[in-house]
Amino acid sequence: MKKVLLLLVAVFVTTLSFAQEQNAAELVEKANAAIESKDYEKAIELFESVLEIPDNGQDEETIKNVLSQLKPVVAKGKANDAVEAKDYKKAIELYKAAMEEFPDDVSIAEAAGVSFYNEGVKNYKSEEFLEAAKCFTISEKEFNNEKAEKYKKASLNKVADGLGAEGKTDVSDVELCEENKVLLAESLANVYVKEGNELYKSGTAILIAANEKVSA
Repeated sequence: MKKVLLLLVAVFVTTLSFAQEQNAAELVEKANAAIESKDYEKAIELFESVLEIPDNGQDEETIKNVLSQLKPVVAKGKANDAVEAKDYKKAIELYKAAMEEFPDDVSIAEAAGVSFYNEGVKNYKSEEFLEAAKCFTISEKEFNNEKAEKYKKASLNKVADGLGAEGKTDVSDVELCEENKVLLAESLANVYVKEGNELYKSGTAILIAANEKVSA
């Protein structure tokens, strides 16, 4: 009787193991399909479910390697979505969290700089110059994208042109960091200097014309 019981247990364990392997194989197949459709979050969820199955019969090292590649991609995607939603604070937090979680992936910081830079270009083309200046500043200061500095200054010049057209002389209420407010104040001063020079030239031309008439 004891031998029969042991035999039944062995059959049960073997059947259970086979079922686990079959279930794991199905999950791997679904995970691969999710990758094909670029649903990386779903793929991660499925692969992690496979690893939780004992005696799954799958190549766990390969699965772990795939997960190590997918997770940074998902993290960058979420951060980039926050940039496009103009939730810059959240985007910075997500990018920096990803950099901390995946310190060996140098592409994350680069992607962050490029993402904010591209958003700055998009805002600039839409004539949202203040938003553009913010994006270029984040790209430069937070993620070391040196190319962004030039376009940050160009954006601030455009903001200054707008303030000048409205006759404003104070930048304290403009939603910018203190460093950019200083740059904006300099740009605004240049706007008025340029305007003054134009008025001076116009006045000089009028005086010359008047003198010519008097002389005639």
